[in-house]
Amino acid sequence: MPVTVDRFLKICADPLRLRLASGAAGLSREITERKVQKTGLGITGEVDSTHPGRIQILGETEITYFRNQPPDRQGRMADLLFSRSMPCAIAGASLPLPSLMVETAERRGIPLLVSDLTTADLIHEVLRNLERIFAETTTIHGVLMDILGVGVAILGKSGIGKSECALDLILRGHRFVSDDVIHLEKRGPETILGTGDDMTRYHMEIRGLGIINIRDLFGPTATVDRKKVEVIIRIEEWDAEKEYDRLGLDDRRTTLLAVNLPTYLLPVSPGRNLATIVEVAVRNHLLMRQGVFSAAELVERQAKRMEGGQPE
Repeated sequence: MPVTVDRFLKICADPLRLRLASGAAGLSREITERKVQKTGLGITGEVDSTHPGRIQILGETEITYFRNQPPDRQGRMADLLFSRSMPCAIAGASLPLPSLMVETAERRGIPLLVSDLTTADLIHEVLRNLERIFAETTTIHGVLMDILGVGVAILGKSGIGKSECALDLILRGHRFVSDDVIHLEKRGPETILGTGDDMTRYHMEIRGLGIINIRDLFGPTATVDRKKVEVIIRIEEWDAEKEYDRLGLDDRRTTLLAVNLPTYLLPVSPGRNLATIVEVAVRNHLLMRQGVFSAAELVERQAKRMEGGQPE
């Protein structure tokens, strides 16, 4: 999804130390690529190497070359450069911009930005922020925990006991990420990062107690701001008429942002220690990730015995 230069500037003005030098009329132009382009020979105006949709970066080499040209050539160069299809251009290292460059960008409606960062740092930070801005996102309701280093999203209808389960897990030494609202951001083909809402960060609602602050109660080591989501735990009320997986052979999956995540369905009934079951589910997940599949091994041994063979 394209990002307007105006939105980019609002998000990145502080971290990239950006300010608009000219070309405000073009702030609605769209950035369509996560990559940037060092203008290079494009500054001459004689070479059209511009990739439409990419931010153009003007470094010391380009600005110095432009400044050393006679005024009439500067005018031609600037006119050709800013006639290209680009969303905007950024000059790094607080370089003083030649007046003809500023005036032409204004006339052509191309936003010309200036940053205090060095050119190398500017490119790095622009790329990092574009990756974040272009990331696919969504929001789900549940509790996100870091259990044994695994990001676990505990889902289920309101009042089922998700927060109480998370609180019990925190008491066991596991770390809390978010309660109620989980913001998800796709960072790669198989990577989803989860975080809480800025307003309610570190807070949890426990019915009967109200809102509690996990960081204040248990200290900084009990919380983590962001975690890769690797496992989904779904909690539902026990239904005697429903068939539940008793062997652990079901390959249940939940798709979030086009990523299929292993999912465990846990029915709730009186006397079940939900936190213990969740922790064991994560431990079992870690074993399977190492190639140890207890349920499959048991079924295989049983099948051999029924066939008259001896289990290995």
